[in-house]
Amino acid sequence: MWPVLSTFPQGLSALSRQGMEIISSSTLRRVLTTKVASAVRSTAPVASAAATASASATPTGPSPSVTLKPGVQPSLAESGLAEAEAFLSGTNANVLEEMYELWCREPSKVHGSWQAFFRNVETNAPLGRSAEMLSRTQQERVSRAAPSVTEGRDVLEVARDTVKVMAMIRAFRHRGHLVADLDPLKLFSSGEHYVPGYAAYAELNPGRVRYDLSPASYGFTDADMDRIFYVGGDLPGRPLRTLREIHSMLMSSYCGKIGFEYRHILSKEEKDWIASRVEIFGPMYRFAPAEKRVIMHDLAEGELFEKFLSYKFATAKRFGLEGAESIIAGLQAMLERGSELGLQNLILGMPHRGRLNVLGQVVKKPLAQIFHEFNPDEGRTREYLAGGTGDVKYHLGTSADRTLRSGRRMHLSLVANPSHLEAVNPVVVGKTRAKQFFTGDVERRQTMAVLLHGDASFAGQGVVAETLELSDLRDYTTGGTFHLVINNQIGFTTDPKHARSSPYPTDVAKCVGVPIFHVNGDDAEAVVHVCRLATEYRQRFRKDVVVDVFCYRRHGHNEMDQPSFTQPLMYQKIRNHPTPMQIYSHRLVNEGVMQPSEVQQLRDHLMQRFESNFADAKHWKPRDTDWLSSHWQGFKSEHQLSRIQETGVSVDMLHRVGSALCTVPDTFHLHPQLRKVLHHRQEMMDTGAGIDWAMAEQLAFGTLMCEGTHVRLSGQDSERGTFSQRHAVLVDQQNEENYVPLHHIAGEPPVTGQFRVCNSSLSEFAVLGFEVGYSLESPNALVMHEAQFGDFMNNAQVIIDQFIASGEKKWRRQCGLTMLLPHGYGGQGPEHSSARLERYLQLADDDPDELPAELDSDHRMQIQRANLQVVNATTPANYFHVLRRQIHREFRKPLILMTPKELLRHPLCVSSAADFAKDTRFHRVYSECDDKIATGDELRRLVLCQGKVYYELLAERQKRGIEDVALVRVEQIFPFPYDRVAEVLRAYPKAELVWCQEEPKNAGAWFFTHPRILTTLRGLVHEPHGKHRAVQYVGRRPSASPATGIHAIHVAEQQELIDKALR
Repeated sequence: MWPVLSTFPQGLSALSRQGMEIISSSTLRRVLTTKVASAVRSTAPVASAAATASASATPTGPSPSVTLKPGVQPSLAESGLAEAEAFLSGTNANVLEEMYELWCREPSKVHGSWQAFFRNVETNAPLGRSAEMLSRTQQERVSRAAPSVTEGRDVLEVARDTVKVMAMIRAFRHRGHLVADLDPLKLFSSGEHYVPGYAAYAELNPGRVRYDLSPASYGFTDADMDRIFYVGGDLPGRPLRTLREIHSMLMSSYCGKIGFEYRHILSKEEKDWIASRVEIFGPMYRFAPAEKRVIMHDLAEGELFEKFLSYKFATAKRFGLEGAESIIAGLQAMLERGSELGLQNLILGMPHRGRLNVLGQVVKKPLAQIFHEFNPDEGRTREYLAGGTGDVKYHLGTSADRTLRSGRRMHLSLVANPSHLEAVNPVVVGKTRAKQFFTGDVERRQTMAVLLHGDASFAGQGVVAETLELSDLRDYTTGGTFHLVINNQIGFTTDPKHARSSPYPTDVAKCVGVPIFHVNGDDAEAVVHVCRLATEYRQRFRKDVVVDVFCYRRHGHNEMDQPSFTQPLMYQKIRNHPTPMQIYSHRLVNEGVMQPSEVQQLRDHLMQRFESNFADAKHWKPRDTDWLSSHWQGFKSEHQLSRIQETGVSVDMLHRVGSALCTVPDTFHLHPQLRKVLHHRQEMMDTGAGIDWAMAEQLAFGTLMCEGTHVRLSGQDSERGTFSQRHAVLVDQQNEENYVPLHHIAGEPPVTGQFRVCNSSLSEFAVLGFEVGYSLESPNALVMHEAQFGDFMNNAQVIIDQFIASGEKKWRRQCGLTMLLPHGYGGQGPEHSSARLERYLQLADDDPDELPAELDSDHRMQIQRANLQVVNATTPANYFHVLRRQIHREFRKPLILMTPKELLRHPLCVSSAADFAKDTRFHRVYSECDDKIATGDELRRLVLCQGKVYYELLAERQKRGIEDVALVRVEQIFPFPYDRVAEVLRAYPKAELVWCQEEPKNAGAWFFTHPRILTTLRGLVHEPHGKHRAVQYVGRRPSASPATGIHAIHVAEQQELIDKALR
């Protein structure tokens, strides 16, 4: 390799591989004298249109000594540059600037010849001398260059032109996608796809981009097209290529039916790998005739399924895939290629558009079942729903095992979702992570998440960015999600220019540095190739990848909508546009791959299959076990009695776990304050008394682990605990290594359950959704999400409403997620007081005017028939039991748990070891426990309450010496404990009844408990005066804000409600 030609390309290649964007050439210009700096900024011997636009927009224009006429490019003489340094100007200056920046940081990374040049510049060599000195050191070696490269040219001319070629290659890599042939409809006269921002940013204008990519913009003429340039190390294949070959390959690679965005990625290895798959002299991909027939089959299956539905259910909404049918072929190709690369499980999530098609053709949900759901039998459906509500057919999910064409097996699970677009994203990712855990997929190559998106929602919904930010976090990564955007180029009725500010809907994915492959949805082979490439990238680098399929929506938002009201020109084109199947079948006939008769036979065969399944639909019967996946076998539905289980543990197990919680290695440098905490915990275990909230919690975790249960807790500060109470992870004060006591439980038998506590990103929506998905995968895990403050969970209200509160009733999928929501009024203001208890109670699905059918302990199914549980425990032992109760059941229900703040260190909020022992369980209600308090008819007032206020009432009662007021805690608010409350009411037949709460009257539990207490009095308290007893409210007045922000007012309000309750 001859040195001069190798110096410039190698220097530029080394630079370009650093992954840096084009930057202003201010640094190099500062070094080159003010006159030259100004000239380089504003002039070029052959300046590109982009460079001209940039110069006109830059305040620091040409030197005052230079007068430029409008539209006339300055000459080299006007610039003040020596002729030998002409290559330092214009577009090339950007490339050289990057190399100079690299030389300043790491000189060894730049070729020796460039080092010499920059050193000369740094020593203020006269104009023209820097390059002259450089060339002089290479003169003897120039003669060894290929004659076709150097004939008639000196080394500086060759170097200058080589730099220009490198700049052109770089321009294609960074901006070629902007003028790729992506839009099937050719909505704009120029033929390019629409990119929001044309008006504001001239560099996005397709005409400008096309000029920047042309050899002419770099000073080359037709006479140069057959000149040979050295591109070794920067382009594949032979190191010497003609300019025509180079430009033709770049146009084919970057401006065809696929647009590649990947130069924003930081990893050199990833960029080089993608470039090696894109920059190919010759066709980028070739399909054998047999493969083309497979693509045709998949395309026809997707398109004809939609046509069949339109024939049979002409007036039904189905949110069909028409206009984007090629994604069926792409998804099928992704399955096959993924299977070859080791994938065994796919967890899918998608919106309603195209869902029925994906269910039928990809996931292989029985077509008879899909057809049946258009016109279901009411009686059988009600029986199947078992008291639930069901959902529209295009929200439903399913699971299935598929045998692929290769003969390999793959398990597919499409997660049910609501109409809240993108809300399912974190649920799918969380379910994927759980599947990887339970299958031992530590390398994350066997299970993959696949998310389908709409273009408007991908750009507009914040949960997309939140979920992307989880992608590379230790406790949330799944080894990459395959994203496929169905780019309709429109929202409901909103054009892209009004729907987003970024050029593409997928630009949000750049925040985590993943590749984005845009593709024309009318080119089925291009879609298949891109889906294969994306799958290979995910499996190789275990990162997210985005495929953006430009397509269109043949109908409006749904089949009944009239889109021409708002997009008349777009839909005029769509009406006259051939379908992807018509385009591809015509192509295969022209290529001789298929005969017209074969295309018709394929059509007839598929339509006959659909017709046969349609006939079977009337006989389809749902099975009660349809909701069960493999891990859920043996769990009971809401109509199968699950008896109450004890949740206490042996003393030996309690001490076994407690010992681990109090011990650290001798070599571990523990914080002095934490040493006191562990010493205090050891005292709890030694004495069996004073066990506080944090200790009880970890005892619950550890004992479940000893029983083989996986325990996962996540939240924004969950390792330490928001209130510095948990300390589940200890940090060495000298080297910051972590020590997790629960990972070191000694004794026999060995602990088989794993514990994972996770500090999450500052997200509620995505993280809560993630944990919902995690809990859906298997019932054999205690999955908990902890809010930093319960107040903040309204950021995740969609997940709470759509998945947690109603998921089982809509989709027959049980969920055992536990939500830990710090709650309590301590004067910390409106956003640090209330977990919005009332919102969860409002979601409760029982009738306050009806008593449950069975209330005795042997037949009680009240919780099984409820949609969730709401608990506000007031003792560490009750907290211990309610956590263990989540696992020691034969069914699963979401648990909404109000957790304390002030009670974490309250001297009275403690439990003894006996409260955790065998034959103990969770208490739904705590009755009055003070023997000094009056009983029976002698009691004057009965105060029912929940949460922290109990301890304040207790302290004030003791202070005043009151003995005729009983305090009763309702620990489980929903399902309401009618039987236990009735026992209390019957015990004090003449007492005034008071409900006391800290929250305002329009918040908290009052609105929920009041009618249920009255129902209890009417139905379960049989004294003559029972039905007529009133319940008095004591608490804060109604308020729009949860709490005051003025501490003095808080104290006054709190004292007032205590006084009224005990009065």
